[in-house]
Amino acid sequence: MLQDIRQNVVKGPVAKVVIWLIVISFAAFGIESILVGGSGGGVAEVNGEEISPMELQQAVTTQKRRLISMLGDQLDPALLDDERLGSQALQGLINRKLLMQAAGDMGVVISERGIGQVIAGMEDFQEGGQFSPELYKALLADSGYTPALFKQILREDLALNQLRSGISGSEFATPLELELNARVTGEQRDVRYVTIPIDNFRQPAEVSDADIEQYYRDNQSRFLTEESVDLDYIELNLEDFFQPVDEKLILEAYELERDSVENLTESRVSHILFEPGEDQEAKLEEAQALLAGGAEFAEVAGKLSDDFGAAASGGDLGYTTGDAFPAEMEQAIAGLEPGVVSSPVETDAGIHLLLVTDRKEGQAPELDEVRDRLQDEIQRSEARVALLRTVEELKDLSFNADDLHGPAGQMELLVERAERVKRMADEGLFANPTLNSLAFSEDVLEAGHNSDVVELSESHFVVLRVHSHHEPEIKPLETVRSEIVRQISEETARNAVTLEAERALVELRGGVGVEQFASDNGYQWQVEIGAGRNNTMLPQPVLRRAFELPAPESGASLADYVMTPAGDIMVFELARVTIGEFESMPEEQREALKNQVGVEYGSMVDTEFQQGLRDEADITVL
Repeated sequence: MLQDIRQNVVKGPVAKVVIWLIVISFAAFGIESILVGGSGGGVAEVNGEEISPMELQQAVTTQKRRLISMLGDQLDPALLDDERLGSQALQGLINRKLLMQAAGDMGVVISERGIGQVIAGMEDFQEGGQFSPELYKALLADSGYTPALFKQILREDLALNQLRSGISGSEFATPLELELNARVTGEQRDVRYVTIPIDNFRQPAEVSDADIEQYYRDNQSRFLTEESVDLDYIELNLEDFFQPVDEKLILEAYELERDSVENLTESRVSHILFEPGEDQEAKLEEAQALLAGGAEFAEVAGKLSDDFGAAASGGDLGYTTGDAFPAEMEQAIAGLEPGVVSSPVETDAGIHLLLVTDRKEGQAPELDEVRDRLQDEIQRSEARVALLRTVEELKDLSFNADDLHGPAGQMELLVERAERVKRMADEGLFANPTLNSLAFSEDVLEAGHNSDVVELSESHFVVLRVHSHHEPEIKPLETVRSEIVRQISEETARNAVTLEAERALVELRGGVGVEQFASDNGYQWQVEIGAGRNNTMLPQPVLRRAFELPAPESGASLADYVMTPAGDIMVFELARVTIGEFESMPEEQREALKNQVGVEYGSMVDTEFQQGLRDEADITVL
């Protein structure tokens, strides 16, 4: 339907009817009913407790940051789709809510002092081994957290870890279970093997024309060209819109910056916080008495403050220019002389005693010191406006255009050509997953439409159209003749080495030992006694296959062979299997096995516990 509207009726009466229906819907129900579901309430309820849209958005944003951090330049923008992430994030929030409810029912509590100690001990918030309030606030702000929100999330995380550790830690492995696990994990196998190199069978091959032609006819699917497209595209970069900056604008920007800096006062502040509680007034009076008696502010903060993160550094909160703290605190700070302790100041967090430890008046830099920066900022700002205007106009013109040349001509833009762009291209502009996916999409490749204008970054946009489509074709024989000769020669060598391996198996199964066979035929052989599953001396293909075979009967052996990716064949003999015994294992291996089994069992119990919570819960997704 959307394609029909796009192609036939964008300017016709049907489109007008559709638009009026949308307008009527907005007027009758509000745009929120269409964009976010209307009520503005929670997105889910778990046993009567609501999960808010804000919580869901925060979880989605956290997932996005995690993906960006993990994948970097390799990130496919499609992975950041809100709808895709929203479903996963909501299920995670439901599980978290269930666990928090269970933790509350079990009386799991994390003290404020404990939270403060954890924050103060986090290396990310430390400079020179000491907790840094400025770094703490800066990192939280960069991550989209307030200190209060971070503490709340940390409190929940600590409670959940305590709950899940207690549940999973309650599970243990019995001696019999350890013995059964040891029989498998501690099993050892005696293996002898001989290597038959494929190079012994690689000979200069005389391949006839008839053989080449027959191979070509029988294996044409191997000689297809890769599907590709030739693309027309318009690329917009911020740098394309750079213009010389008027000196007048630089001077105006400098005047504004100078005025703001000269009027800027920075105050370094320490505080002692008394959170609401029965002992709040008593602790406040004790602190005031100690300070009046000459005690150092930092010492009193370390002893009595409920802000344990700041208390670790004497109550230091870092610098503020008047907007870092709640309004009540900023008002008090502005009126304080350095070195003077304030009267009690009340905020939502509790009651504060404040101390200004340093105050710096702003000093503006000289014009020459900031000219280049100001010029660059102005140039980029103006270019950004021009770029976005161009992008919006290009979106409108290209949406229904028959090609890109028409919009480009109207806007004086350049249409470029990229030839033979393959699916999953690994270099160039169209190695970008979003652009590559668009180039081969149904709408662009099959329907022949212009793509949307894609935002690759805030300063880089691309719109594309398929100029021509090159479907896979059989390559001419002459272009693949040498490749066919190589493949025939390789297959001949592999067949020969496989026949040799089959001959070796016949002899080994007939009673000839590995050592004897290797000596008779000029091959190298090796033996590994008591090889475990994690052995690093045996070639991995041999080790893997040796542990797949059943144990040989007493006094007998089993023989088999494996081919390596390079084409060499290793013929081996499994001579003996020794069952693992827990008591015979070294102490460190026994402890490792206990931990491994404990973790596995604990994980199973944790999974079952969470599933049980979901089964018994009243969950409503709104």
